[in-house]
Amino acid sequence: MAEICKNCNDAITGNFCANCGQKKYKKIDKKYVLDEIQYSFLHANKGLLYSVKNILKNPGNTAKEFIDGNRVNHYKPILLTFVLSGIAAFLSYKVLGINEIMSAYNADKHVESKFMDDLLTFISSYNSIITMLLLPFFAFTTKIAFRKWGHNYYEHIVMNAYILSYYTIISIFFIYPIMFFYRHSSPSTFFNITQVSVLLVPLILVWFFKGFYNDRPLKTIILKGLLVVGLTILGFLLSIILMGIVIAVYANLNGPDSLNYMKPK
Repeated sequence: MAEICKNCNDAITGNFCANCGQKKYKKIDKKYVLDEIQYSFLHANKGLLYSVKNILKNPGNTAKEFIDGNRVNHYKPILLTFVLSGIAAFLSYKVLGINEIMSAYNADKHVESKFMDDLLTFISSYNSIITMLLLPFFAFTTKIAFRKWGHNYYEHIVMNAYILSYYTIISIFFIYPIMFFYRHSSPSTFFNITQVSVLLVPLILVWFFKGFYNDRPLKTIILKGLLVVGLTILGFLLSIILMGIVIAVYANLNGPDSLNYMKPK
């Protein structure tokens, strides 16, 4: 006799209800709790490791698989960016000590405004988190560049989640170890390493979209990748101009000393 689903009252013929997806009733005991802990731990880590491995091998093809519907083994891409960005932020702040290095760099460059010092230090320390929050903007740029290639804006959010995940993985496993090795060198040297890592972005974009659109010519992919970079730079320039206007208005309302007070000795 088929069991009746406790959620929707449909008959359950397998392990899950075909109507609502609820698991077949099982009494909660010691074995149930242990099975749930084992399943939750192994399933989460298997999906995470599976996605990281496939993203390293071919991020574009991995994103295409997920968007095309092959999702059962994959860690959810937006959740993956949260996990990786959190790990990267922890490493940069607690292990590399980027906040202290950036403060030393700003002092070396005679950045005497505590407001600007705090702002630049915050951006450097939590760059991975800030970048993650900018996913909707990055999706907008790639949607414009690849607008005729058949994917909607929300699919581009997923694409950019994979792009960011790939960049973050590369940073954690390759860039951060180099930065850790040079963390006691001059602040300028450390800062230059971070700048060089940004140069990887155009290469990552081309590598990703060639894997995603593997039937498209490489030359076209490169041109569209450069368009994405151009749109991103334009967006940041407009943001800087807007920020400058906001700061100028703030200083005008509160006086220049509100921004230019000296840091305590």
